[in-house]
Amino acid sequence: MLFAALRWTAAVAVFAAVGTGVAYGITVPERTDIPGLSTEDDGRWTFPKLSPPALPAGAPLPQGPDNKDGTHYAQLTGLLLPAPTGAKPDDAVKADKDGTVPVDSFLEEYAPEAREELKTSLEWDGLRQIVGRGWTTPDGTRTHVYLLRFHSSGFVDAFKGCDSNVRLNGVSALDLDEVWSKAKGTQMNSTALDFPGAAHFDGTDLSVYQEMKPVTGEEQTKVGCLRTGDVLGMVVQTRKGEVAPVPFHQTVILQSQLLS
Repeated sequence: MLFAALRWTAAVAVFAAVGTGVAYGITVPERTDIPGLSTEDDGRWTFPKLSPPALPAGAPLPQGPDNKDGTHYAQLTGLLLPAPTGAKPDDAVKADKDGTVPVDSFLEEYAPEAREELKTSLEWDGLRQIVGRGWTTPDGTRTHVYLLRFHSSGFVDAFKGCDSNVRLNGVSALDLDEVWSKAKGTQMNSTALDFPGAAHFDGTDLSVYQEMKPVTGEEQTKVGCLRTGDVLGMVVQTRKGEVAPVPFHQTVILQSQLLS
């Protein structure tokens, strides 16, 4: 079960980053514990040891057989990916002390002309709560992670704020992430979890996008959209020049694991 996998000292899930020729594990850079990795630095981040939050007494797991809608009963902030080692908080994610992000603050991720329609959608289509966390790593990569809890999975599927047509602030247009898409179907080490591709990963529907080139301004943005049961996860990563594929995909997969 994936919740047990989250307790591993080093995850054994790896995939080949097609186009860069690099395979990487997704939790910590302990190459001696993960088959098939080189000793060269491949850009992975080191995250704290991950473990699932406690469930209320008697509550089923999100992917349990007795939980057909995939409802998450754990505290939503406990499902939010922590920042990696060495990162500094990014106050652009305007979360309160409990991690809750106001709707208007979340909508600042979007172009001004898109916000009113999305706000109406969130108000009328079953939004219960938004939590978020942001950080900046020493290489200048800014990461914003949001979890939106809805009343049911149907509302998650209906929300149009995380797809290829979304209008993010300062981003001209999005296309499928080319590295992620090329890696779909890659053969894994026999001890590894299957690479998620661009469709499904341990109960989570994943879509991964990148800002189309040439990018607007000096920074590139990449977006990961994770739909699992009653929760939508959104990972927005921005970096001057280009967003590095390894830590971006690592962040998306780890957040997916916490939600599964």
